Amino acid sequence: MDNVTNILLSGVGGQGAILASNILAHVFVEAGYDVKKSEVHGMAQRGGDVTTHFRYGKKVYSPLIKYGDVDYLLAFELLEALRYINYCKKSAKIVINDQKILPPAVNLGVAKYPEDIPETFRKYFKKNVHVVKGQDIALSLGNAQAANVVLVGAFSNFFPEIKDESWMGALRDLLPAKIYDLNVKAFYEGRKAL
Repeated sequence: MDNVTNILLSGVGGQGAILASNILAHVFVEAGYDVKKSEVHGMAQRGGDVTTHFRYGKKVYSPLIKYGDVDYLLAFELLEALRYINYCKKSAKIVINDQKILPPAVNLGVAKYPEDIPETFRKYFKKNVHVVKGQDIALSLGNAQAANVVLVGAFSNFFPEIKDESWMGALRDLLPAKIYDLNVKAFYEGRKAL
């Protein structure tokens, strides 16, 4: 299982984390890698935890990432990033969307939303932590739902060997034509944000 790279995507239902993992799968398969992924939807339709274990390499035998073996964490929400901090290697590269979605326990006053989540990550992962204002960027483009593609654009900076045409091809193949141009803009704005 040498030379297998492990990416964990985490978010809340409705944020587009599954679409983001499908974009990555499209791109890495086109680049010639063996790709395996496993999705956990939880109560996705009700704003629950959504994760994707995503692995690529010359040959990948299992879609699941072992605890402590994450090379890259792409988190679409702050608390969902924190939930998976212990899955990350010390050398992990991390992209976190600067967005809070309050879970029911916080809304009911039973629990408190953790403070300073990005600082917690920086304490352990130093300069490998990148916080992106995905929601704000997407809103500036006119569609908050494009935040997931903003995050994918930021994340693409870690893979300079993959040509822009591959990313654009994935967007073209996986998104309706009427929102393609918006998402191309979202991708490039995300790339500039990292």
